[in-house]
Amino acid sequence: MALLDLLGRRWALRLIWELREGPLSFREAQARCGGVSSSVLNDRLAELRVAEIVEAGRAGYRLTDGGRELLELYGPLNAWAERWAERERQATPGRRDASFP
Repeated sequence: MALLDLLGRRWALRLIWELREGPLSFREAQARCGGVSSSVLNDRLAELRVAEIVEAGRAGYRLTDGGRELLELYGPLNAWAERWAERERQATPGRRDASFP
């Protein structure tokens, strides 16, 4: 439950996703996350570092081995979420918002 709580915090999943291709500086991460406030980004990075999902290095912030392993789990979770969303759309015909069932 602690992991789900951490990942459910605003910008946490997005930050992990944006780090998938390699290290980012603080400003690069902020830009890739749509201009998230510096205080929120700093909080998320600190929390993800404590959880050993992200680490800081000379090149910027990057995923740890555990962070990359977690990222690999996004695929099956996303596939499940898409199937679930499709079932919800079919159960509620005429729903206009395609981004959420």
